[in-house]
Amino acid sequence: MNFFKYHALGNDYIVLDPKSFVPPMTPANIKLICHRNFGVGSDGILYGPLPSERAGFGLRIFNPDGSEAEKSGNGLRIFCRYLFEQKLVQEKHEFLVDTPGGVVHATVFDLGHMVRVDMGKVNFWSDEIPMTGARREVIRENLGVNDKTFKICAATIGNPHCVILLPEISAEMTRTYGPHIETHPSFPRRTNVQFMQVMDRANIRIEIWERGAGYTLASGSSSSASAAVARKLGLVDSSVTVHMPGGTLGIEIADDFAIRMIGPVTKVAEGSIATDMFATKL
Repeated sequence: MNFFKYHALGNDYIVLDPKSFVPPMTPANIKLICHRNFGVGSDGILYGPLPSERAGFGLRIFNPDGSEAEKSGNGLRIFCRYLFEQKLVQEKHEFLVDTPGGVVHATVFDLGHMVRVDMGKVNFWSDEIPMTGARREVIRENLGVNDKTFKICAATIGNPHCVILLPEISAEMTRTYGPHIETHPSFPRRTNVQFMQVMDRANIRIEIWERGAGYTLASGSSSSASAAVARKLGLVDSSVTVHMPGGTLGIEIADDFAIRMIGPVTKVAEGSIATDMFATKL
């Protein structure tokens, strides 16, 4: 059972090809594979390529808690490098990947070390994110969390995001409030959380609490949603560099909030998963 491990700015994923991976992708098996002590260890699993009627390649994305994600920007870039290394796509030739969060256009550069992904359009409508309450664009709303009230913007780019603009942000704040915002009753499918600081009209900084994964060094969909929120608020221009603990991503925002993301991918390892591992019960 072969696996391939990559990271994108410290956000690491394991690629498992259904043709060579036998055990079912149950929540228990997903949690075990992703476990840092009892498994291979990762922030998630990229399961593909799968058949698709809409694109050349289908992809499912699993979080380390066993849940499934609709879309992942870093995961998509990693999967694209894997496709290139398996000689399934060519450098500088655009191709399509089908995710539960929508079909994306992707292009590999620099022998797979850089990947560009058209992530789709960000929108801010509550019923599409989803959020509870009447249909509205969720811009600068109050959200009570424990002892604080945050002013939030919410968005979707195929998966849900809650962006909180603050003059100063920190990992400590993200770890403290992120899990409570992720599971807030206002978000029936839970949400990814970003604390955002606008540095200038071309740069933002974010700290990330990722749904199903926890505190995360980098995230492509979080970068996309945060940059779109900053643009929606009139705080940045159409080209934004997103700074995260793991590094930076380039985001281009069209007038209709379609997002183009470009960033690096690093290969970590490849090998085989032993069947003995699956005897462990977490």
